[in-house]
Amino acid sequence: MSPTTRKWTRIGFAGPGAIIVAVVTMAGMALWLPGGAAGIDNIVLPLVLVPLIWALLFFHACLDRKLARVVAISIGLLVLHGGLVAHKFLDRPASTQEAHP
Repeated sequence: MSPTTRKWTRIGFAGPGAIIVAVVTMAGMALWLPGGAAGIDNIVLPLVLVPLIWALLFFHACLDRKLARVVAISIGLLVLHGGLVAHKFLDRPASTQEAHP
């Protein structure tokens, strides 16, 4: 890979890539975090942690020497949490009642 391509790949994963992965991770976290006593902790905690997740992804993309590791971690988080969100919205219970005209 040429140095120019490596530079732009790193910029893509540090800039818009980090934001997209952080937002998708926030949406997925709401599905696997416990609800807490009030039942809203699984929603509030990901919202509070989004800046931290974004900062971790940004600095990881900027500082890691191996670009392949940056790509693997970012895409892994995106696929994992995106899959959780997609499964949540596509998981519809089957209708067991017959329609009567």
